[in-house]
Amino acid sequence: DTHWQSEMEASFEFVDTSDQIDATREIKQDLQASHPMDRLLCGDVGFGKTEVAIRAAFKVVQDSHQVAILVPTTILAQQHYETFRERLATYPVKIGVLSRFRSQAEQKETIMELKDGSVDIVIGTHRLLSQDIGFRRLGLLIIDEEHRFGVRHKELLKQMKTNVDVLALTATPIPRTMHMALVGARDTSKINTPPVDRLPIQTEI
Repeated sequence: DTHWQSEMEASFEFVDTSDQIDATREIKQDLQASHPMDRLLCGDVGFGKTEVAIRAAFKVVQDSHQVAILVPTTILAQQHYETFRERLATYPVKIGVLSRFRSQAEQKETIMELKDGSVDIVIGTHRLLSQDIGFRRLGLLIIDEEHRFGVRHKELLKQMKTNVDVLALTATPIPRTMHMALVGARDTSKINTPPVDRLPIQTEI
């Protein structure tokens, strides 16, 4: 880890849970290994999966590679964009977003910057899987709630995944994903410990 990495992680406004520390360590070991990472990070909503993903993305960017974060909804893309921007505000990291909240001109500019390498992290919906998207040096693909993407999207994902580290985040793994994790075809990190003072989720129908 660089000095910036340690500094950024120390600036986290909450206390890391033991599971967050373990998951971060496992992901960093994967990133430093000679073979591409394929890791599933499981944890309930509000357990700190996003913070672990931010740390992984920042580490990859410092190694002069780009990061793509694929999310199922426009709202989630915007939420992640704001979170990543806030956490990395003091560092020279350029973050772009591709979703229907962005005008055609803004999307075109972001796509050009992805290809020339001036955008370090891009957060987007399935728009990221379009044919006009290209990267200068993609190093990490983060997929949030992978089960929300259809078969066609998954085929496009397979093409993107070649020789790229992959980190999937989920609160509710689908049976196939869970089976792959259990048989060892996919590495798994679990965040089972809730943060201090976290309130339980209330679901209303």
